[in-house]
Amino acid sequence: MLEKAVLGQTENLQFMWECLLMGGHVLIEGVPGLGKTLMVRSLSQVIQCHQSRIQFTPDLMPSDITGTKVYDLQTGHFSFRQGPIFTHILLADEINRTPPKTQAALLEAMEEKQVTVDGETYQLPSLFFVVATQNPVEHEGTYTLPEAQMDRFTMKLMMNYPTGEHEALLLATQKIHSRRESKLESVISIEEIIEIRQELEDVTVESSVIHYILALVQATRNHPKVYLGASPRAGLDVLAMSKAGAIVKGRQFVTPDDVRRIVKPVLRHRLILHPDGELEGWKADDILEEIIQSIPVPR
Repeated sequence: MLEKAVLGQTENLQFMWECLLMGGHVLIEGVPGLGKTLMVRSLSQVIQCHQSRIQFTPDLMPSDITGTKVYDLQTGHFSFRQGPIFTHILLADEINRTPPKTQAALLEAMEEKQVTVDGETYQLPSLFFVVATQNPVEHEGTYTLPEAQMDRFTMKLMMNYPTGEHEALLLATQKIHSRRESKLESVISIEEIIEIRQELEDVTVESSVIHYILALVQATRNHPKVYLGASPRAGLDVLAMSKAGAIVKGRQFVTPDDVRRIVKPVLRHRLILHPDGELEGWKADDILEEIIQSIPVPR
């Protein structure tokens, strides 16, 4: 369904859909013009839910995200005015263009699905999904995302240029001033997504698969090229994403192939490489591929 609006991003669309089903959050990295915003708009349309967009800038304040208390002259009391974070799907556009203080406004929301303002806690919707984007090319005027922020993203998707075939199809079918997501229809409700999340608890995971996930995560901590490996939260995300992948394929059990398929998207942004390795051109995906090939796959 989503491929009608976003061409050439089949794998990323599937990963994003599975991440939504398991209740995680996604960081998308890609140059401008690839359709990152279109992906989020299209997703909100097939679910028919509320979607907000925050354009992160250097002068953005935490209250611009969470909301603030406003004094009401008629009642003589302060009332809370909700910020754009009170939504179902939140697009944090160019998240690395705002200082860490403002980035931190998302930490509590992404982990606990609540916001605390002036000592009072406000619950976010049951379906709360953050999709953040960043440009890998521009570095001037940007801020590195702190490790705590990166670890709260379930997966990091790399958005590349579409193939020549898909780009030719895009040029042939695009109409001036038309929006491709307008062709989409709602296919699932928020209540049905919540039900699917509950079904994930019943997906069977054999002990051999559990130990396989553990071996992959621990290998990132012991690799000589890695300064800081994946956290226990990363292992939980690998397990949850494996369950979501199994559900999407119509299975009630997880296979090692489900795990191998999502290791790179779930772990690539959680590894901190040694500085000398980065100078030599080491990439997190290369190290993860090396780890995947070195650990025996359970039968």
